[in-house]
Amino acid sequence: MGALTRSLVGFLLFSMAAVAGADAFVVRDIRVEGLQRIAAGTVFNYLPVKVGERLEPGDTAEVIRALFKTGFFKDIRLEQDGDVLVVVVQERPAIAEISFEGNKDLETDKLKEGLKEIGLAEGRVFKRALLERVEQELNRQYFSRGKYGVKIDSTVTPLERNRVAVAITISEGVSARIKKINIIGNDSFDDDDLLDEFQRGVPAWYEFFSDKDKYSKQALAGDLEKLRSYYLDRGYIDFKIDSTQVSITPDKKDIYVTVVLTEGDVFTISEIKLAGDLELPAETFFPLIHLKRGEVFSRKQTTASAERISSKLADAGYAFANVNSIPDIDREKREVAITYFVDPGSRVYVRNINISGNTNTRDEVVRRELRQMESAWFSGGKIKLSRERVQRLGYFDEVMLETPAVPGRNDQVDIEIKVNEKPSGNLAAGVGYSQSQGIIFNGSISQDNFLGTGKHVSAGFDTSKANRRVNLSYTNPYYTIDGVSRGFEAIFQETDFSELNISSYSTDVSRLGVNFGLPLTEHDRFRLSLAYEHTRFVLGDSPSGEVIDFKDRNGDEFDDVELMASWNRDSRDSAIFPSRGGHQRLSLEMNVPGSDLQYYRINYRHTHYLPLSRSLTLRLNGELGYGEGYSGGELPFFRNFFAGGIGSVRGFAENTLGPKDSTDRALGANSKLIGQIELLMPPPMDSFRKTMRWGVFFDAGNVFDLRDGGSIDWDEIRMSTGVMVSWLSPVGALAFSLGYPLNDKSGDSVETLQFSFGTTY
Repeated sequence: MGALTRSLVGFLLFSMAAVAGADAFVVRDIRVEGLQRIAAGTVFNYLPVKVGERLEPGDTAEVIRALFKTGFFKDIRLEQDGDVLVVVVQERPAIAEISFEGNKDLETDKLKEGLKEIGLAEGRVFKRALLERVEQELNRQYFSRGKYGVKIDSTVTPLERNRVAVAITISEGVSARIKKINIIGNDSFDDDDLLDEFQRGVPAWYEFFSDKDKYSKQALAGDLEKLRSYYLDRGYIDFKIDSTQVSITPDKKDIYVTVVLTEGDVFTISEIKLAGDLELPAETFFPLIHLKRGEVFSRKQTTASAERISSKLADAGYAFANVNSIPDIDREKREVAITYFVDPGSRVYVRNINISGNTNTRDEVVRRELRQMESAWFSGGKIKLSRERVQRLGYFDEVMLETPAVPGRNDQVDIEIKVNEKPSGNLAAGVGYSQSQGIIFNGSISQDNFLGTGKHVSAGFDTSKANRRVNLSYTNPYYTIDGVSRGFEAIFQETDFSELNISSYSTDVSRLGVNFGLPLTEHDRFRLSLAYEHTRFVLGDSPSGEVIDFKDRNGDEFDDVELMASWNRDSRDSAIFPSRGGHQRLSLEMNVPGSDLQYYRINYRHTHYLPLSRSLTLRLNGELGYGEGYSGGELPFFRNFFAGGIGSVRGFAENTLGPKDSTDRALGANSKLIGQIELLMPPPMDSFRKTMRWGVFFDAGNVFDLRDGGSIDWDEIRMSTGVMVSWLSPVGALAFSLGYPLNDKSGDSVETLQFSFGTTY
């Protein structure tokens, strides 16, 4: 409105001047006055009148409007000086600087980007109306984050050369907290069942540091969609949310949310049909539809079934298959008939596979992981598996895979694999702590992708009051084209067992070995190794009679050849903090005939993860071990199994359970039985959810000597319960437990607080 007023004023002034002179005139020249930063040529470009043209009195309003539309000027006046048109302007100031203070939720760079999009940026012309618009938008942004107490003040400071500095000060205040969510109209489900679907709400008792109750308009919208999905997945096709009311207390700190809904009726499935061009036999698709006649309708299963049909077609080469589920609703019978309409498109094969971004890693290292081949029919499953295998190499931060169509062809695609390499070398030195070993110093140098070949080379050391260890290793994961790996290792280790709560003795071990790994399936691997091991056995200051007797029978130096075979199955969804799947390992290690010590050891471990909800995971772990001598040999006591401590039965000191020697120190035994149950959950602090997990546990187990007619004494099974935490801290992995023995006996070494720093278990 101000611009229009100024235009009218300018028009009147010009009219007065025109009345004093001629009614119209031919413009022989144009002069611009009042410019400071803007070039005169810029004004000439926007002027609708040119030199030599006739200017009528009625044209002045158009001239003024054209210049005002540029936004450069806050006042414009037209005058006549003979045959010269004089344009007198007052420039708007330019923005020299924009600064923010107090903004924590919104980053300064992103704020400046947003301001630039609406025309408020450094170097641009300053407009007060835009600044007011910015203040309103900032208020809206903070309100959507639940910060209703936000205060925004803007200051415009004039500078020399017609410039201004804009300072925006933000007092964010605190986020309003959700005190209660009321749901009205839910007759079929309890409030608690429905609220479990919400990301936001009142925190549970164990979420004492959680931001779950922090109100957010976007999060609430997402929660309402989850509520809608909850009902649609249980047959309530006509479900609707009638209203959502958000009330805030006068102090703007507490939020009360009321959701009013109508559940409607439950619909069952009356019929399931397939239509369209199936390409594959219908019998191929029906097992993929996890719905049956008479069952309650589920939108989730309906959509998932369509996706499975589409994936099946993609595996057969139909890369662009489209499957739509079309419901036919009979509200009188409360039934729904579902028709899956299949449009397979053209069958597609892969022309070229192109790899980019691998500046150090050779192409062949990536290609040998691919299960999708060039000049073969497109397979969605093989492409997905190929990406997972490349990502699993560990050489890349990111693996992006795209399948663009070949221009001009509807039956060909290329596969573009773009990787972002990360450093594959690692030079590390660190310090850790274990209650049994004390301070642990370690260092290592490794190269997981040596010279870009995918080969692994490493060297490292560990030293503590109980252990000194040096190891060298080399592994070629593709010794053969079929993925058989071969590796070599050299280990030199000195161990003082008296520092590990075990009998008074020490060993010096030198080991040289070769190993081969054979992939059986995508999740199963077989490993075979052969190693020469020299062991020197040294008595401690106060050796037990059992240790002395062993030395008298077998001597104190041993040369052995160990053969080891193991099978691994890993179906976990993640190697770090998994929530589903399992990991199994079965191993047999045996000193071959002719070795100084002839014995074998069998060990089996099975860990399984079951997701109970989005935040709760049940971990079940069991371990069995057994060892024995053969052909007149015996299992040496320093190869016994031990129990107690983190990774075993928490609440008891490390390695202290089981049979004792004549000095009342742990001797270990030739069999091991361990069971663990853990209920795992993310930490209450949102910022630690990716690096920390805690939970409650129940452990049970012990070691037993089954030689000479011994048996498992179930009364000797030790049990404990407590709380545990695993944290991938910036300086190393930390395992912590607060364990309470449930049936400790006289002579047991109880240790309630246990932790290990610099290692995982």
